[in-house]
Amino acid sequence: MEQDIKNALNIMNSGGTILYPTDTVWGIGCDALNEAAVDKVFAVKQRPREKSMIVLLADARDILQYVAAPPPDIIDMVESFEKPTTVIYEGAIGLADNVINEDGSVAIRVTTDPFCKALIKRLQKPIVSTSANISGAPTPATFSQVSEAIKTGVDYIVQHRRDDETIKPPSRLVKMDDEGHMTVLRP
Repeated sequence: MEQDIKNALNIMNSGGTILYPTDTVWGIGCDALNEAAVDKVFAVKQRPREKSMIVLLADARDILQYVAAPPPDIIDMVESFEKPTTVIYEGAIGLADNVINEDGSVAIRVTTDPFCKALIKRLQKPIVSTSANISGAPTPATFSQVSEAIKTGVDYIVQHRRDDETIKPPSRLVKMDDEGHMTVLRP
């Protein structure tokens, strides 16, 4: 795992894209602060620019850096989630413009995956996490389900968990207003 992290860091620090396992499905990622790298992810996925992508953070307290006015108890709320949950927040700040939705919101998940946590902490920046499929195609739950177009489109493919055939569902998706009220968009 250590060599994988070093290789992925080298690629992301130079503006590249990676294919990697997350706490849910296989994803395409990059430095979420690098607009050119985010553009590469959109190109690999063949995804319309108006469809924003998820950002992964290693720790709940990091939300405070990327959301202008989170609810006061946001850290406790996020740390209480019992399953992977992506939260759409209003008032995104500090991220590449093309990661932020046109309405100013951003989708953030605090990952529980040890590989992802280590990668984000070592990069010292959030990373993009979008499912590793061409836009509109089925989401690959395992590495064996990732298409050749995606594999050849990224700059580095993580070795970690390639043989893992465990199916994990996509994250729960909720929208949170600035008062902390949540609306479940995907259970």
